[in-house]
Amino acid sequence: MILIDPPQAAGYGRLWSHLASDTSYDELHAFARAVGIPARGFDRDHYDVPADHYDRVVEAGATPIGSRELVRRLHAAGLRRRKSDALRPRRPGRTLVLPRPLRPGDRVAVVAPSGPADPERLAAGVEILEEWGLVVDPLPGLPSAGQPWLAGSDEGRADALGRAWTDGEVRAVFATRGGFGSQRLLDLLDWPTLAQPGPAWLVGYSDITALHQAFASRLGVATAHGPGVATLPQVSDEARESLRALLFDGRVEPLAGLPLLPGEAAGPLVGGNLAVLAASAGTPGVHPARDSVALLEDVNEAPYRLDRLLTQLLRSGWLDGVRGVALGRFTDCGDPGQVRELLRERLAPLGVPVVADLPVGHDDETRSLVLGRRVLLDGRSGRVTQDLAVSPAG
Repeated sequence: MILIDPPQAAGYGRLWSHLASDTSYDELHAFARAVGIPARGFDRDHYDVPADHYDRVVEAGATPIGSRELVRRLHAAGLRRRKSDALRPRRPGRTLVLPRPLRPGDRVAVVAPSGPADPERLAAGVEILEEWGLVVDPLPGLPSAGQPWLAGSDEGRADALGRAWTDGEVRAVFATRGGFGSQRLLDLLDWPTLAQPGPAWLVGYSDITALHQAFASRLGVATAHGPGVATLPQVSDEARESLRALLFDGRVEPLAGLPLLPGEAAGPLVGGNLAVLAASAGTPGVHPARDSVALLEDVNEAPYRLDRLLTQLLRSGWLDGVRGVALGRFTDCGDPGQVRELLRERLAPLGVPVVADLPVGHDDETRSLVLGRRVLLDGRSGRVTQDLAVSPAG
């Protein structure tokens, strides 16, 4: 049922009502759209409605109810959200808000923040999402970018991402693929509006690292580091199941790598693609690795280029105060032994445990992890574990 309390809350020189549903957020968002209440009016579990709209909203079907009764019914329905679950900036080292698991029948959106995707692979990836029981919104058409490495104009890609994220019925936003282009969107996104809805999943990796960083620093929401939709048909069955289990079951299997530097560390996972992190150093919206466990991976970078990227990341201060480093695969980056020794040499001065060669990154066996949630890293056994049910203070 759609509920509205009297216009008694004062703010910005006006009186406001609270519009809510004791059935579902989907019902609430659909009603709000139907009566013309903007998405930016949503605050955690209700919409703020100005007093001069009260009568129109009641005529449209909202049931008048007292403020205390409205709150009681939200609590009884399990739809009352705490302020701690609201999307807002959180400092490095804090665990981030975890979106709820996906369920069959949930609506999800596919967007292209970076490069263009192969149409056949993209269609096959959408079929996989539909096999999981998801209702997939079609990829919107994008104005031409004029550059072949971009899926569309910056404004078009930013608008599509913003519309998908602020649609209250969309439970996950999947990137088509990486490539390049996400960084060009960061100054075009309306971050205050993006902070209004409840948390949803952002899924992708590689170039999507720029969005993972910005969503962590500006919205405080945990995101899924996993393959994009056009990549799903290419990875192994086990890799696809890793992403499905994370999103639907909240389950992340332990990852086995190679011990590189000894010790143990625990903290929120942060990071992603090394080249994107290095290119982002010193720009607004970066979410550093302080009091966290850093994840680094890359592809097609010669060892000397990896050295340069690591040096940039170290000199920028992004790794200052890191608790441990989880190294994924450095695919097609030259001799693995040489790369491993380079990583050991450059990271040893940090004095933290490091695990290498984890099955994460540009690899058919890549496994999915949640950025912004706690992991345990064991530099002696080479294991990294993540339990999404554990949410420690900080």
